[in-house]
Amino acid sequence: MDIKVLVQEGAEIAQPFLENALQKPAKTPGQKAMRKTFKGTAHLARLLPTGSVLAFQILSPVLTHEGQCRSITSQTMTLSLLAMCGLACFLLCFTDSFRDARGKVRYGMVTFKGLWIMDSAVELSPEEAAKYKLRFIDVLHAFMSILVFGAVSLFDKNVVKCFFPTPTDEAKDLLIGVPATIGVICSILFLAFPSKRHGIGCPLSRN
Repeated sequence: MDIKVLVQEGAEIAQPFLENALQKPAKTPGQKAMRKTFKGTAHLARLLPTGSVLAFQILSPVLTHEGQCRSITSQTMTLSLLAMCGLACFLLCFTDSFRDARGKVRYGMVTFKGLWIMDSAVELSPEEAAKYKLRFIDVLHAFMSILVFGAVSLFDKNVVKCFFPTPTDEAKDLLIGVPATIGVICSILFLAFPSKRHGIGCPLSRN
C-alpha cells in the first residue's frame, strides 16, 4: 500500500493513500433520477432572465394602474414594457462568460466569430473564441425565451385586464390554454436541447 505524506502544522503525518477514495460513489437509480430532475430544473431556470421577469412584475401593476389602464398612455407604456422585457430576454440568450487568467468573470456577446467581450480589454485566442461561436441552438433558445415571456405576461392579471377588460368565453379559454401550451412545449424543448451558455443572469460553471 502506498504511503501519502501530509504536512500539518509543521509535522509530517503518514497516512495510507486509498485509490478508491478518488472514485465517484455509486448512485442508486433513485438518486440518478433525482439528479436528472434537479439538473432539468436548473436548465429551465435559465430560460427566462430573472431580472427581466422581476422588472416586469414590479412595473406591470404601476403602469397598468392594477389593470385599469385609464388612458391610451397606460396601454402604450405597458406595451413598451412588454417589448423591452421581451427584447432583454431575447438578447441575453446571446451572452456568455468565462474566467480570465486572474480568475475574474468576463461577459460578452456571442457572435459568428466568437465572443465579443464587453467589460474588459481581454482577448481570447482564436481556438478559445471558436468555442463561443453563435449556433442555431442559441437562436432557438432566444425565440423560446420570448415565447415563454409572452406566456408569463398573458398569465399576469394586470396585463390581461388592461388589454382585455371584458373577454368573451372563447377569449378566456385562449388566455388560459395558449400560455400553458407554450410553457409546456418550450419546457420540453429546452430540456431536450439545454443551453451550455453561462451568460448574464445565469449561474457560472466551476471552470
